[in-house]
Amino acid sequence: MYLYGTMKPIIAPIEREALLSELNEKTLLRKTNRAGNELYVVGPEAMNVIREIGRLREIAFRNDGGGTGRELDIDKFDTDPAYGYKQLVLWDPDAREIIGGYRFCLCDQAVFDRTGQPILTSSHMFEFSKRFLEDYLPYTLELGRSFIQVEYQSSKAGSKSLYALDNLFDGIAAIGILYKQRAKYFFGKATIYRGYPTEAREMIMVFLKKYFGEHRRLIHIRKEVKVENPQRYTKLFSGLDFKEGYKVLKAEITKMGVFIPPLVNTYMNLSPTMDYFGTGINDEFGDVYDSGLLINFEEMYPEKRERHADSFMALGWQHLRKLIRRFQKRG
Repeated sequence: MYLYGTMKPIIAPIEREALLSELNEKTLLRKTNRAGNELYVVGPEAMNVIREIGRLREIAFRNDGGGTGRELDIDKFDTDPAYGYKQLVLWDPDAREIIGGYRFCLCDQAVFDRTGQPILTSSHMFEFSKRFLEDYLPYTLELGRSFIQVEYQSSKAGSKSLYALDNLFDGIAAIGILYKQRAKYFFGKATIYRGYPTEAREMIMVFLKKYFGEHRRLIHIRKEVKVENPQRYTKLFSGLDFKEGYKVLKAEITKMGVFIPPLVNTYMNLSPTMDYFGTGINDEFGDVYDSGLLINFEEMYPEKRERHADSFMALGWQHLRKLIRRFQKRG
């Protein structure tokens, strides 16, 4: 965590030609379904792209009240290949700009500490049960550090902005297909920043627990945040199915002058069987509120699978086999 007022100046933008030397046909994953953008996957060797991602992430996270306070948001998981992390990069070929991205890891590559816990980007927040380590981790894709750069968060960017998060899920679906046996689940954190109204955050937490509450005790949150008076919100959703409850949640949140955070909203509409593990304080990232979520790729709503995966599958198995060989060769 950083102290406000001690934030360092952010580095200058990386030259576009340096980015294009690393975002090339060898690292291209796919074109997006909408808005004419492109998705790439790079590892720690692509240091120009890594530094630009770190720059844009820090700007975006500071803008929302989080961030690291450093010159750029980069850590050992970005730069050390031993941890197995890569970057999913969303690129605007017209403006030659990085729009956003995700950091991810195929967890069968995870490094373990002396206590038998995996060293993941989320390990400081979560303790993983023996059952999770044995039955889920080897088949899990961990996602984190999702961001959309500030210039593309405005409606002025048109379709490039409107479909940015949707584009990223085109990439996640493609990764799930290419690494099907190693990525049956994806595990990630959905962030709510500290400036978000407490009442709205607590209402979302109660909603997530009601409709996605996880009872298998797979993951424990180290610094869990509790809702002070859950009954206050529980009655709002009493007797309602998910769709009815979701309408009530949206309406109540809107009354407070805010919206459901985009990533939280996206996750809760991906799968009826999503597991919610609770919400905790991320003390390594501006003390934001992060919720742990696990989704089975095969149990996503059919319309979501079709939206993000079908166009990729339509490329044909000959093309997909080439991609599989290329990306699996790189790890």
